[in-house]
Amino acid sequence: MGGCDSGRAGAELEHDKFMRLILMATGPFAVTTSDALVHSRHDVVAVVTRPVSGDRGRRKVQANPVRELFAGLDVPLLSPEDVNAPDAVEPLTSFHPDVLVVCDFGQILSSRTLDVARRGAINLHASLLPKYRGAAPINWALWNGESETGVTVIHMTPKLDAGPCLKQARTPIDPEEDAVQLEQRLAQLGVEQVAEALDMLERWDGETPLGDIQNQAHSTKAPKLKKSHGQVDWSQPAERIYNQVRALRPWPGTYTQWQREKGPMRLILDEVSVVDDVPVPEAASPGQVLESAADRLVIATGAGELAVHRLQPAGKRAMSVREFLRGYPIQVGAILE
Repeated sequence: MGGCDSGRAGAELEHDKFMRLILMATGPFAVTTSDALVHSRHDVVAVVTRPVSGDRGRRKVQANPVRELFAGLDVPLLSPEDVNAPDAVEPLTSFHPDVLVVCDFGQILSSRTLDVARRGAINLHASLLPKYRGAAPINWALWNGESETGVTVIHMTPKLDAGPCLKQARTPIDPEEDAVQLEQRLAQLGVEQVAEALDMLERWDGETPLGDIQNQAHSTKAPKLKKSHGQVDWSQPAERIYNQVRALRPWPGTYTQWQREKGPMRLILDEVSVVDDVPVPEAASPGQVLESAADRLVIATGAGELAVHRLQPAGKRAMSVREFLRGYPIQVGAILE
């Protein structure tokens, strides 16, 4: 099938034992699992998270939610610039961990770092590996119009997202779901998968092959998002642009340029829908405004039309189309670039 199924464990040990865990996590996707692990039967002996300065302005309201989660807890909190540097690996070794649990962390672990834990490291990834390996699996799954996604727990290797799969769970994607909403659902879905993967490692004899090897032929990439990904290409189909808008919320957002007489204005598209009740005029160019009145702002695309319901002028707050058109009337026939 090209995916991963639930793994196979080796010799069983007693279930009443616990393991010493080092949690490596930073972003919002990791918060639900991090909280669950703190309240599990296992012992979270330390937390490694990215320095706040490493977020580079992304998620400004909550730059490091894992740090905030552990701020009031009696758990050592480490923030190395490079988790693989010798002066970062040495203190990890002193905690004598059984397993490293990695989730939305932001750094790739070297072989030396992975070897710190007696039973290795696991990673909770927000895709059905081997599909969407990389930093932004949720965003690219939405942008590509996937109808299904899920979470995968792998036994980590130095190669990015390529280790054997221990656990995997699937879920349909709602056609109106955006990246924030899907991330929250997948974060919750991953809690049980991580717990069951830890059970597998606890029973593992350290020698029997563990998990299911990923089919490399079916791997796809989900590279880190850049601000330039947000620019609209109006020659794309309306459905593709609609998916782009929901995939890139809240960052980097999806934007276009309105070339007006007073000078260009960047418009961030906050809420859109595909128009299927009116055919596109044959003479219309991609990016051309077809309707602009009351609460209707309809744009021609490479295939179909896109209705804009909420948008944000650069430097202003987001507003409804009705409110926007009262202050910034766009004439029918104008071209958005």
